[in-house]
Amino acid sequence: MRSHSLVVVLSLGSAALALLGQFPVSTTDESGRPLDIANLDNDKSHSYSFDSKTAQWRFDEGPAENATGNLIFDTVHSFLQHWPNTRYRNGHNIVPGVVPTGTLLYHGTGRKTIPSGPEWTATDPEHSLLFAARGTDSGWHLTLATTRPLKILYFDGSSAAKVAEGTMDTQDIIAWEEVQPERFFDERSRIKDLCRWGKEFGIDGFARMEMDFEVMLCDFTAGVELVSFLYVRLSPKDKDHFPPSPPPLDPNNRQFEVMHSGSWHNRYPGDSRIVLDLTGLVSLYDIALAPSLVPVRAGLERWDHRVFGISSNDISKVMRKLTEVISRAHPTNSGLDWKTLIHVIVDRYANRLELMQYLLNFTSSDPQEVLERAKLAQIQLRVMVMPYLLDSTVVPSAGTSGVDTLQWASPIFRLCATTHTSVMISQIPFMTPSEHLLLKAVEETTREICRVTTKMWAVGVMNGLDTLFPIELDGEPDVLQIMNDRRQDIEKLMSWLDWSIWIKCRPACGPEEMCYLPTWPNNAPGRRHPPQPPRDPRNSTDAPAEVQDLADRVGYPPEGSVIAGEFSFIGTPEEWKKPQPKCIRRLPPYGF
Repeated sequence: MRSHSLVVVLSLGSAALALLGQFPVSTTDESGRPLDIANLDNDKSHSYSFDSKTAQWRFDEGPAENATGNLIFDTVHSFLQHWPNTRYRNGHNIVPGVVPTGTLLYHGTGRKTIPSGPEWTATDPEHSLLFAARGTDSGWHLTLATTRPLKILYFDGSSAAKVAEGTMDTQDIIAWEEVQPERFFDERSRIKDLCRWGKEFGIDGFARMEMDFEVMLCDFTAGVELVSFLYVRLSPKDKDHFPPSPPPLDPNNRQFEVMHSGSWHNRYPGDSRIVLDLTGLVSLYDIALAPSLVPVRAGLERWDHRVFGISSNDISKVMRKLTEVISRAHPTNSGLDWKTLIHVIVDRYANRLELMQYLLNFTSSDPQEVLERAKLAQIQLRVMVMPYLLDSTVVPSAGTSGVDTLQWASPIFRLCATTHTSVMISQIPFMTPSEHLLLKAVEETTREICRVTTKMWAVGVMNGLDTLFPIELDGEPDVLQIMNDRRQDIEKLMSWLDWSIWIKCRPACGPEEMCYLPTWPNNAPGRRHPPQPPRDPRNSTDAPAEVQDLADRVGYPPEGSVIAGEFSFIGTPEEWKKPQPKCIRRLPPYGF
């Protein structure tokens, strides 16, 4: 017998303690019942979604056409990471969280005035310094420190990129109760209306991402204190011209350094200064929550997924769920660390699947070379399923045929698919609806990984490629066909998983370069000044200078253009829609 805390195994990290008091997390079993882990039957599945019947573990049954478990799994794993949220910029998730006590936030302005209303703050000073100089060589830079955990909502994707293609959709639902693509540049109304809505629930701000991460702070007098308010030199003094000319884009590498600071958060764990409570996840990939988006997404590539097109009824359901999540006083949940669990699964399979893809991307006219490569691949497949290879496994004799030829390997498939989640059955009564969604996403994802890898391994066994389970063959195996089938299987699996960890610069960048994905505003095709949104009578005064958007200054380049100067801005529709990694210079001359 073990205590509840040991059964859970995946304990909350220390950073997550900042969530307590804002979005309280219960880590105790209210029933006080311990789970006996000493007598778990490893031949039985404890998953509440998948039972142990052989029919449930058929190798010819892949994911349902409209299944979104893989998308939920990947977006959750990608939270607060710059790289995957640059690649797929249209977010589908709203997540409660906190900015922990003692975190620094930065705000650049052209005036020596602390904002009296909602404004934007950056998590890295390189970002905020861009907004400090407005046509001058110097500007004011405000540094704040949080005095308590700030209660925030996080929008995933490139949710601060000002484009009409879907980056703002989830925010529109909260601010205006509908998606309004034409208002993608209406940031002043957006921040005011979001903060007005959030005030009832004690929301201090909203976390988003563009070139780097930012927090839309609703009140500069609540939960933060002044660290410094400095007048900083940003460009060489212009003594020959009056009025002073706008500073060039590159005097102090400022434009590039924003991209550089954003790249610090490219991979897991991402920007750790924002701590999310996944037990309150609201996902628009949840088919039960937003069924109207299923036909909207049908036939589209993932690049084109967005929330625009959601029904008013589904918006009402989303808002009800969100309100329930952020209104919980002392919620009961499982205490499981979902973030770590999902990362463990990605860690376990990402590199091995990539190696398998490399091994199978092989052609040769020499049959012996093909056979040796097939055996190498077999060894790697066996490594992946090794923890589940029961000694009692009986491989049928060569020549066995029929639809159930591989069903002897179904116990291995089942163990592989359920090991990470089988013990969680005792936690199901304490899971929030969001946790049920996470569990389903994990199960769907591990099931497909294990279905494909176990099948490829089992086919190799049946064709005499595995020395651990040797069989006598009647003739020579068709190794070329086996390799072709495996290649198709691994490509299809990796495409379905679609993990951004596999997207990288090849070959790796040199010491004077960094790997870069085209992002807003540098690579966004379009007009420099979009049509102005209708003015809201509640916001009749002009916005102060510091809230003028970065794109108003650097502009959207014409399609395919190269702007003169040390910075080159290149934007084509294909490069923008489907960003691919490339090496860019870290030293002058810069180029994007």
